[in-house]
Amino acid sequence: MSLAQQIKPISYLKSHAADIIKNFATNPDPLIITQNGEAKMVVLDIQAYEQQQETMALLKLIAMGNKELAQGQFQEADDFFSEMAREE
Repeated sequence: MSLAQQIKPISYLKSHAADIIKNFATNPDPLIITQNGEAKMVVLDIQAYEQQQETMALLKLIAMGNKELAQGQFQEADDFFSEMAREE
């Protein structure tokens, strides 16, 4: 479904909340809610929200790893595995 069809005024949200929730089962696209003609919020189903949060967490970990790598804060793999073998 196109994004334009997923834009609704806040009055639609107020009067169709139950229908919106039911529709997420077949159409998980986010719903954009407007107020006075301006986009004000996005409504997502819980699975899409959780997926988005997991993606953000993974991207944060990648960014942190890249920063540590650029700063030289890493250990060679052979050294790491040798250290782990000594601790067993």
